[in-house]
Amino acid sequence: MTGLLVAGTTSDAGKSVVTAGLCRWLARKGVKVAPFKAQNMSLNSMVTGDGAEIGRAQYMQAQAAGVEPRAVMNPVLLKPGSDRRSQIVVLGRPVAEVDALQYGERKGWLHGVVQDSFAELRADYDVVICEGAGSPAEINLRGGDIVNMGFARAADLPVIVVGDIDRGGVFASLYGTVALLEPEDQALIAGFVINKFRGARELLEPGLAQLMALTGRPTLGVLPWTLGLYLDSEDTLALDAPRPDAKGPVGGETLRVVVVRFPRISNFTDLDALACEPGVVVRYAASVGDLAEADLVVLPGTRATVSDLAWLRERGMADEIRRRAEQEKPVLGICGGYQMLGGEIVDRVESGAGSVQGLGLLPARVVFGEEKVLGRPEGRAYGEDVHAYEIHHGVVTAEGEPFLDGCRKGAVWGTTWHGAMENDGFRRAFLRDVAHMSGRDFTPAPDVSFAALREATLDTLGDLVEEHLDTAAVWRIIERGTPPGLPVVPPGGAPDPAGGPGTAVG
Repeated sequence: MTGLLVAGTTSDAGKSVVTAGLCRWLARKGVKVAPFKAQNMSLNSMVTGDGAEIGRAQYMQAQAAGVEPRAVMNPVLLKPGSDRRSQIVVLGRPVAEVDALQYGERKGWLHGVVQDSFAELRADYDVVICEGAGSPAEINLRGGDIVNMGFARAADLPVIVVGDIDRGGVFASLYGTVALLEPEDQALIAGFVINKFRGARELLEPGLAQLMALTGRPTLGVLPWTLGLYLDSEDTLALDAPRPDAKGPVGGETLRVVVVRFPRISNFTDLDALACEPGVVVRYAASVGDLAEADLVVLPGTRATVSDLAWLRERGMADEIRRRAEQEKPVLGICGGYQMLGGEIVDRVESGAGSVQGLGLLPARVVFGEEKVLGRPEGRAYGEDVHAYEIHHGVVTAEGEPFLDGCRKGAVWGTTWHGAMENDGFRRAFLRDVAHMSGRDFTPAPDVSFAALREATLDTLGDLVEEHLDTAAVWRIIERGTPPGLPVVPPGGAPDPAGGPGTAVG
């Protein structure tokens, strides 16, 4: 056994959650399974126990599989800092800042890194469930592909394609994805999964039958629309997806949290734990008017501190945040957001801007260093233990009241630590303080466990796979690979003169 590749018709089609669900399903069966994503482009990352940076989705998938997250599970991570340049993280460590053309020049080396990483996992686990990136039908990128069909061909892996029916046009997307692939790539496509379906399954049946007739490939399952499966998303598209309504408050009032949606927002999962609290409503904002009714404004992490600070000023949001601080209304900055709250930012590394004035709301100075700080710090605040992680180039020197290796001044807090809100005792104490300063009759629920909620979500993913996929067929694909003799779908292959879906390959 080796595994399979989960591809998708688009970004945010459901590849990450299907991969996690397959990992949880296999782990329940007693299979030693691991996740893998050869190349990820995401600003939502995590630090492993040994100090390597990987995509947050792969960290979550490892948790679904019940195994320790490792750098080889996401050997190449791209972290865009602008529309044209990204930092390359290889096996958990940053190696360069490049544009698209420079990245292409490194593909040969990265292909070797990917293959070696996959071989290591294949040797250590029974099954490896791999996740693609974007769409395998991005034919402009096929020549240097190391994550979709290029990887599948090199590793001889069967592929299932996930389509999001909620976007519309799912049959065209699934058919078109296959039709654009070369015959040798098509030979690896074993079937389809339809995601986010709402309604009666029988209404889909004619389309599923026709898709089978046109492509020769079955639909392996239809996953129902299920709220709350945005956990540890790697794509900011997830911020636009509907979320469950906040549960009613334990006290008399709700607490309203507004998160600034920076253009290069990173590690936005920091706020997932707040959104799980009964009576806490979390919203994302990109205009000054959205801040008016907030009880707490959060400046989250960002991959582009200086440019996102300029964006904050251009929109008038910086002035509103200053007014809030003057009125003793709570503001929290995390990592890049914390850096903005300080007095001076000296950045010759990320933006090359040199010395830039921050918002001046905290007694802190930031100097960007060449070496990225990666760690899993521990500390205490409000008398509670806090376990967190940190990923940053900006080194902050702060004075004043300490707060999680950062500082506090009045109603303004700043920290470089991500994940602090996942600590239940600390989160409740922090929210009590925010409620007090905001004059809200809000009481945190005494029994919310974020770790338990995370596990319940992963179990839900496993349940969806068991209940809505043809797991016997999926298992056969994992064990035996893509069935031979599948037809080529035109125009990827020569059209069939008889008028059928194409000629068989493989």
